[in-house]
Amino acid sequence: MKTAVIDPPVVSLERSLTMADFAQLVKARLTFLVLVTTAVGFYVGWDGPMNFAALGHAVLGTALAAAGAAALNQWWEHKFDAIMLRTRSRPIPSGRMLPREGLIVGTLLGISGVIYLGLAVNLLSALLAAATIAIYLFAYTPLKRISTANTLVGAIPGALPPLIGWAAARNDLALPAWTLFAILFFWQLPHFFAIGWMYRDDYARAGFVMISGGDLEGGRTGRRSVFFTVLLLFASVTPLWFGIASLIYLPIALLLGGLFLALAFRFQMQRSLTTARQLFFGSIAYLPLLLGALVLTKR
Repeated sequence: MKTAVIDPPVVSLERSLTMADFAQLVKARLTFLVLVTTAVGFYVGWDGPMNFAALGHAVLGTALAAAGAAALNQWWEHKFDAIMLRTRSRPIPSGRMLPREGLIVGTLLGISGVIYLGLAVNLLSALLAAATIAIYLFAYTPLKRISTANTLVGAIPGALPPLIGWAAARNDLALPAWTLFAILFFWQLPHFFAIGWMYRDDYARAGFVMISGGDLEGGRTGRRSVFFTVLLLFASVTPLWFGIASLIYLPIALLLGGLFLALAFRFQMQRSLTTARQLFFGSIAYLPLLLGALVLTKR
């Protein structure tokens, strides 16, 4: 049952925005992840001596687009964020920033990122950045209040940054590039399932339709976490099949995938706040380690 949306309480405070507020508005940690995955996609796709200027252009443009999408998402959902304990301190719902200011900042950043990629990199990377913003805002964001499919749809824009990096490096979307997309896509699902279950009451309070909604014992969330972690394990070895990485990459990918899968199994079997947190933090450790192995073993 959806909770009625209520306007956030009137906050009486002096509106003095800080860099911390701006970082929160653009979801700096998420944007940093986008920056890293874009750089990995570029590096893996680049052929020949590294062009760091081209890499910088690709990363900067993608970061601007991602920051804009994050800010626009917070503008869109600020009334719902005011209801949730984990998000009510964000700049807009807390009253430190007006909604229209978030809209302006997000729009300027998003448009700037797409235009920058189109001018400084290539049209393909710009189109992918525009698609990332569009899917994130106009598919994932409204679906959060309609269908549990929102997590699957939301994983698409989250998996596009390495494709943007690859496209920036090679101006194509060859089949090996989609191995990077698959890794990011499948990784996000157990990551967000863990978040969704930990904050299931908060999401329900705001009327968001999540897989964890009504899943009091965590059985459904646990099974799907295991399922997608298994798919991630298979996806993680595909760079080897396409000749992107050397054989040294294989045991590293299998070890990391096995450890991640063990955390998902543990959550499925015990289904506690502790095991959900372990799965969440395990996912945070897994991705940079796997991407680092891919970069270090690139052929």
